[in-house]
Amino acid sequence: MISSIESIFKKKNWGGGEDLRKLTWIKWDSICLPKEDGRLGVRRVGAFTLSLLGKWCGRLMVDREGLWYRVLKAWYGEVGGCIREGDGYASVWWKMICRMREGVGEGVGRWFDENIRRVVGDGRNTFFWYDNWIGDVLLRFNFPRLFDLTVDKECKVEEMWRLGWGGDGRAWV
Repeated sequence: MISSIESIFKKKNWGGGEDLRKLTWIKWDSICLPKEDGRLGVRRVGAFTLSLLGKWCGRLMVDREGLWYRVLKAWYGEVGGCIREGDGYASVWWKMICRMREGVGEGVGRWFDENIRRVVGDGRNTFFWYDNWIGDVLLRFNFPRLFDLTVDKECKVEEMWRLGWGGDGRAWV
């Protein structure tokens, strides 16, 4: 779809049409360079789409009290601090956000996980097992056996700290 939209942009820019093809004098890559470089600054649809999806994924991490988050949570449900993708009834917009969040899709790769880290702060908003807050891999994937044995899989970092890590600490329950 993105290549089809960019194809329409290209034809429109060079004065062509569906049946009429004109000679191009400037490469599309040059047209997409910023205006500061003396070009037209036309946005690449694919990169622009990914940046907007990335913005929404970031908002999912930090704005859990916002109205839009509460609506999505009520509609799709939440598991481990993460709004579910939904079954067959999810919107295209929501499916694209979920694919980016999970690192699936053309041009996405593991970009979001590799470049975004949660700042723990006081630990009240960071899920111990489900958020990427330490290392390169979620703790539930690094320690799958321990995760399976855990009673409270949706605990926060602050709760684990408060419960204690000593030999008799309740964080080990």
